[in-house]
Amino acid sequence: MEEYREEDFLALSGIQHFVFCRRQWALIHVEQQWKENVRTVEGEQLHQRAHDTFSKEKRGGLLISRGMPVFSKTLGIRGVCDVVEFHTDETGVSLYGREGRYLPLPVEYKRGRPKETEADILQLTAQAMCLEEMLVCEIETGFMYYGETARRHRVDFTEELRAHVRDMCAEMHRMYERRCTPKVKTGNSCKACSIADLCLPKLCRELSVKRYIERSLAE
Repeated sequence: MEEYREEDFLALSGIQHFVFCRRQWALIHVEQQWKENVRTVEGEQLHQRAHDTFSKEKRGGLLISRGMPVFSKTLGIRGVCDVVEFHTDETGVSLYGREGRYLPLPVEYKRGRPKETEADILQLTAQAMCLEEMLVCEIETGFMYYGETARRHRVDFTEELRAHVRDMCAEMHRMYERRCTPKVKTGNSCKACSIADLCLPKLCRELSVKRYIERSLAE
């Protein structure tokens, strides 16, 4: 199986951008453009509460790791898990400096409520796949925690989700290698995009830049 070099790793967090809009992902991760809005600031604050720095704590038979760095050479991605819970389980893995065996369970925090798309679920699945590769284990489930509902939502890591993650990561690498920024498919989601002013979706709908400028001047 082909493996990516560390210098070619892409951001795991980019998966949610990629699902939301291929153009948004390219503007952020290829062209390195970004702009904050209320949603991104609130989301960042929630993640900071989940983990300020990498830390661990123990509660009985439960180990909790916050801000845990993860990566996958086969997917070519790296990132940080908000929380990884290690539950005592005979079928789990050994951890350095710890007695017994533990089963890892990733937990991702989001500011809003469950999305209509699979963006969050695919990001969590990618985290699980990274953990599996690093710890040489199998992880069947994880959880999404949403700020608005204040409750966990269970995610089962099906083969369909895993295949989707593999396909997306491969497509992300192809686009990054070509330094490709695709045109946008405009819709209602553009209004919520944090980089709409940088993307200029209206410009992408026009037949030419010249025509767009002429119409803007006329208005």
